[in-house]
Amino acid sequence: MRAFFLTTLRQLALAAAAILMTGSALAHSSSNSYLSLSAPAQQLMLRADINLRDLDLIFDLDENRDSRVTWGETQARSSELDAWLRQGIALSESGNACTLGPFDLQASVHADGTYLSAEWPANCPGLVDVTQARIKLGYSLIFAQDNLHRAIVKVDLPDFQSSAILSPDRPETQMAKADSSPIKVFAHYLVEGVWHIWIGIDHIVFLLSLLVLAPLLPSRQNLTQWRAVTQARPAVMDVLAVVTAFTLAHSITLGLSVLKWLEPPPDLIEPAIAMSVVIAALNNLVGWSALRRWQLAFVFGLVHGFGFANVLLDLGLPASSLAVALGGFNVGVELGQLAIVGVFFPIAWLLRHSWFYRWVVVTGGSLTVALLGTLWTLERTGLYKF
Repeated sequence: MRAFFLTTLRQLALAAAAILMTGSALAHSSSNSYLSLSAPAQQLMLRADINLRDLDLIFDLDENRDSRVTWGETQARSSELDAWLRQGIALSESGNACTLGPFDLQASVHADGTYLSAEWPANCPGLVDVTQARIKLGYSLIFAQDNLHRAIVKVDLPDFQSSAILSPDRPETQMAKADSSPIKVFAHYLVEGVWHIWIGIDHIVFLLSLLVLAPLLPSRQNLTQWRAVTQARPAVMDVLAVVTAFTLAHSITLGLSVLKWLEPPPDLIEPAIAMSVVIAALNNLVGWSALRRWQLAFVFGLVHGFGFANVLLDLGLPASSLAVALGGFNVGVELGQLAIVGVFFPIAWLLRHSWFYRWVVVTGGSLTVALLGTLWTLERTGLYKF
């Protein structure tokens, strides 16, 4: 036992070194920007909300070095910020580039802090009726500095609402009223659901932490001595139990939150999601005394459902197709999960007999994930900034 704990400590040290060497991409969770397009009085208006924390990393806005960015420090750089925003946001309509007029600069508050809000009138050649606009929106801000950064796009035009999530791999989106039929709304939000689970690293590592022991046969021996499952059926049933419990749980809270029946604040949900990652990973290391993983999947799936709902609410849901959009997003999340399981499980099954799987994947991987979840928890509770 002593040797096991000494080995575990060495594994933890190596995991910590690996995490620290990966840089900021793993040291914090993704940051978000918000883009919105509206048309009050038939005039297209484009608004961009960028977290001051992200702007400070690029422009070094904290001139007096008091570890806080004030509105005065931000306004002093308004012309630079305007030029930077314009070069990183591209708007076109029916293939024609739109020009942005003079911008209005203000501060706004989101769940994760203070944001710079810039709004421009958009002039699009040949556009007569905004309800018939075919919009293409591109975004490239902050991606170079943070590949976990996301831009959440919301279009709210008369008789037409839509949304999208932009990332380094998907930096632009196209939207039009013709895409607002129930079938197209379902397909659109299905894609957004798949995309969200694939870019949500905290959801992915939580799910994988619950699945990593499925190919091994529990025993009272040391975890690294567990034998491989000889038949596929028990392992597959274990995986199905975890995935079903997680699916059922997050579907419940996703619906409750979107319907506004239960709305816990994001500043509680995001740290709780990070803590779920830590607990799921550490639970793997307890061995025979571990909690049942499908039960953990259900309990923390309820929490993750609120996280999915926060993203979906940020995207915005078309009031006329609420049930269709919610259903599409939920199905997309499930398909995204199944794709992850479909990639992971065959590899785990092939490696299950090896020392590499027990020591590196299970033990080292669980320690690394626990450390990563701890870093996320510290960041999301504001106890430490990376």
